[in-house]
Amino acid sequence: MKSLSIYLNITLTSVVFFLSISQSIAQEVLTAAEWQEDLRFLQKTVHSKYAFLFKKVTATDFDKEVEKLYATIPTMQPYEIKVGLARMVSFFEYGHTQIPFHALVEDAVLPINLYHFEDGIFIEGVQKGNEKALGAKLVAIEGIPAEEALKAIRPVVPVENESYLKGYGLRFLTVPAILHAQGIIPELRNALTLTLDKNGTLFEQGFTSIPLAEMSRDYGFTMPNEQWVSAREQEKTPLYLKHLNDKRYFFEYLEDSKTVYVRQSSVFNDAEETLQDFYKRLFEFIDNNQIEKLVYDVRLNGGGNNYNNKPLIKGIMARPKINTRGKFFFIIGRNTFSACQNLTNEIENYTEAILVGEPTSENQNFYGDAKKVSLPNSGINAYLSFAWWQDKPQWEGKDWTAPHIARELTFNEYMTNQDGVLAAALNYTETGFILNPMEYLTQLFIAGELDLLKTEGAKIAQNPAYKYYDFQEEFGRAGYRLFQQGDTESGIYILQLVVDLYPESAGALLNLASAQEQIKKFDHAKTNYKKIIDIEPDSSAARTAKEKLKYLNKQ
Repeated sequence: MKSLSIYLNITLTSVVFFLSISQSIAQEVLTAAEWQEDLRFLQKTVHSKYAFLFKKVTATDFDKEVEKLYATIPTMQPYEIKVGLARMVSFFEYGHTQIPFHALVEDAVLPINLYHFEDGIFIEGVQKGNEKALGAKLVAIEGIPAEEALKAIRPVVPVENESYLKGYGLRFLTVPAILHAQGIIPELRNALTLTLDKNGTLFEQGFTSIPLAEMSRDYGFTMPNEQWVSAREQEKTPLYLKHLNDKRYFFEYLEDSKTVYVRQSSVFNDAEETLQDFYKRLFEFIDNNQIEKLVYDVRLNGGGNNYNNKPLIKGIMARPKINTRGKFFFIIGRNTFSACQNLTNEIENYTEAILVGEPTSENQNFYGDAKKVSLPNSGINAYLSFAWWQDKPQWEGKDWTAPHIARELTFNEYMTNQDGVLAAALNYTETGFILNPMEYLTQLFIAGELDLLKTEGAKIAQNPAYKYYDFQEEFGRAGYRLFQQGDTESGIYILQLVVDLYPESAGALLNLASAQEQIKKFDHAKTNYKKIIDIEPDSSAARTAKEKLKYLNKQ
């Protein structure tokens, strides 16, 4: 949420419990026609009041999905219909636009917490009694490979990008009702078997679901207590997890490296200290001490009130002592969302920060600030975004903010309390690393260093530190722009370079073939169109290639 928030504390717990039970009973006795009425109400509300959400998807495609669900409702159980409604809302691919997770669980989740580390999806925490599975890699759910299952539940998750799926989507894999509704398990059961891999040994383990209220999880990680255990060694706590239960933000001075480390896990004020007061105290410390680096960590920050961002940005801009390349590092990640995406945009726009970590889970420009829409028969609440937040020019807005230096944790690093992300910031030097690869490669091209351009381009494309940098798209766009501006020779050269680096990319081949066709190099264009069909025969690129070949073969 971005606008100023008002919190309503309701103490009539018994009344709330009674109402929730009543609503649950009401939902169980709804007729198919009443569920269909709810679906139509949602559809009409979207078209009449939220048509601006048709930005990534078309109204036609949305209506097609609605009709599919409408037709199948008479054959579905209530929990399947709720999952179907969630798919309709998640169709828009904005994280704030959703039917909340807790409305879909049918009060039954597996007693595990999953986390997607660099080396796979692991069981990061379990409810006691399931310790054998702790620290194991997830291989399959009821025989369905984990990646296939993740793909199947994806339409239910209000996914903005792959980071959002990692940060907020894995929990959907632990809900039997969702797994059945999405075709992963053949029937609804509260006892499921997972195939796991622990230290190279495959085994199967059964789990019986528990009420959602028994989960102990925050910021994506297990919170150990009398009932829950974490795979992470508890003897010490790394900085990014320090004070997680009691402070939304804190800073600590790392004397060995003369670094101020800040972890801010919310853009809301803390009860004991407002963000404005925290920023004031932080900058007073920086001004009065010998500081070589500032590391600002928002990898766990899911947002809040973006009006709180301004004092931080102004404070950093006013201090060239830290607002200098190589001295200011901003750690982002899969939980960096909402008002913290706004903060990340402002950090990029106005400071010299080097971004480290994983991409954010929010689009750079996005719809937020959702309004509640209650469906009339079931009482299910859908939340539909209404506020467009645009910190970047329309033509620059991307699916996420990618780090300059890509780094995510392996399971072993997490388990042993190592923080390779922070280490990447602390160990950074100005030699040997190219922060802006596109700018560097462009300079080589302008200078006519074409052989060096090829070798350096290949290095960058293969370097894991740049794995979130979309070199293929960026350089391909530059090549096509040159071509369209009349520099056909240079444009073709760049487009061919992209194909050389990504020979299995249908998109790169399509760009090159299209350019070759326009300059009447028909044989070359045909060859590349055929490659597209061989590589991705069922893709939209292949359909385009087939149409192009029909046309060229008539010439």
